[in-house]
Amino acid sequence: MSTDKTLSAGTVYTETVVYSPPETFAADAPYQLAIVALDSGGRVTARIDAHSPEDRVKIGDRAEFIEFRKGIPFYRKAQ
Repeated sequence: MSTDKTLSAGTVYTETVVYSPPETFAADAPYQLAIVALDSGGRVTARIDAHSPEDRVKIGDRAEFIEFRKGIPFYRKAQ
């Protein structure tokens, strides 16, 4: 995965909430992962920046790119 800034907004293709993560991400659980179908073409697997269950995305929601954190793309539910 490239870490350039070419990621765009898109539509959530699928999502899941991780409750039993790998040890590296144990402190972050639970957290949401999603595959986002990008407006610019293609798909990306990303973390969703959701601080509460209401902030989580659902299939079909619009999502916008925020930033890379340690090489991981983070998105949030589009306003």
